[in-house]
Amino acid sequence: MSRATERLASIALRRAAGERRGIASICSAHPLVIEAALRHGKARGADVLIEATCNQVNHEGGYTGMTPGDFRRFVETIAGKAGFPLDRLVLGGDHLGPNPWKHLPAPEAMEKASRMVDAYAGAGFTKIHLDASMGCAGEGAAPPDATIAARAAELAGVAEAAAERTGGTKPVYVIGTEVPVPGGAVEAMNHLAVTTPEAASETVRIHHDAFSRHGLDEAFSRAIGVVVQPGVEFGNAEVIAYRPERARALAGTLRDLPQFIFEAHSTDYQTVAALSALVDDGFAILKVGPWLTFALRETLYGLSHIADVLAPDPARESLPAAMERVMLAAPGHWKNYYHGSEAEQRIERHFSYSDRIRYYWPAQAARHAVEALMQSLGERDIPSPLISQYLGRLDGAVASGSVAPKARELLIAGVTDILDIYAGATG
Repeated sequence: MSRATERLASIALRRAAGERRGIASICSAHPLVIEAALRHGKARGADVLIEATCNQVNHEGGYTGMTPGDFRRFVETIAGKAGFPLDRLVLGGDHLGPNPWKHLPAPEAMEKASRMVDAYAGAGFTKIHLDASMGCAGEGAAPPDATIAARAAELAGVAEAAAERTGGTKPVYVIGTEVPVPGGAVEAMNHLAVTTPEAASETVRIHHDAFSRHGLDEAFSRAIGVVVQPGVEFGNAEVIAYRPERARALAGTLRDLPQFIFEAHSTDYQTVAALSALVDDGFAILKVGPWLTFALRETLYGLSHIADVLAPDPARESLPAAMERVMLAAPGHWKNYYHGSEAEQRIERHFSYSDRIRYYWPAQAARHAVEALMQSLGERDIPSPLISQYLGRLDGAVASGSVAPKARELLIAGVTDILDIYAGATG
């Protein structure tokens, strides 16, 4: 087990000993987000946990076109350029289960999920979030908890066999039956319920039993986290902030579960105080993804306005106009998520907290538009008044000299600003 994975695995033990510690889980496949995270980790001498999701990266390519092996090479290449030491890198697989194939009958969906988990563990991913919480064809929204646990144990057996076959590190596991929807809520968030202490304890018990039935007691000893709902979520234009008093009973459950910490999903857009309170209460793994690409989009759009001032060119399409064209031409990633009038949908396509625009940055037309923008600005220093006008969040960092007033460095700084919030919260 790598030193970084060992440190991740020991968070619960260290918490039980009174040490306050957490880690942010970077859930993104955008190269600039990953570069920012690795540069941030290098500067702090900290471990970096980067996770790929089941829809994003899988044995069939996912929407990025990358297999787990491809993604590992992708991240390690960026780490090499950034000078980030690989012994501080932890790669994880998020929501690994039948979700990409839930439209199929359970046996077929689970067969594909098994192949995906085999690919992740075989490629050396050492943090595996097992998620079989979704129903497959004919099962409704979710199967019974016992079925979820049995499927998770089946997938854990696949991961164990893959690590054994390749001689890789045996992974640590995160389990759960109350798993928030990836990428933020779709419906109105007026009924968000915090996981009960009884449900959290029962989740651990039924997973322990399921692992035991599969002869996986040693693997279960490496289960470190439970996904629960602490009462945080975000939608298109609203954020439900963490309220410690609502989760006090849930947090107390960890006293009886010394092997575990909680993993909190959808922590994007929380304040540093709320994130710090989550870590204090044992939600030591904080998942963040859309907030990072949201910040990147904010910076890109600000730079587009700056380019219109510094390098006006009637032949160059503005970045917002180019992205509107790209999203309208292929609405599959947003049409089921954004509702209301045409005007309201247009605002959500660009500015929603759920950040569905992130699925479009790899598109060829989007890449060309970003490249044209960056070429128009080149390596010139951007005047401070324009940074103040269009990138006000970064104005102080530029004024202090910690960020160079150049387009690419400003993009990295836009993401780093969010990473700093998580660093402050996780210690």
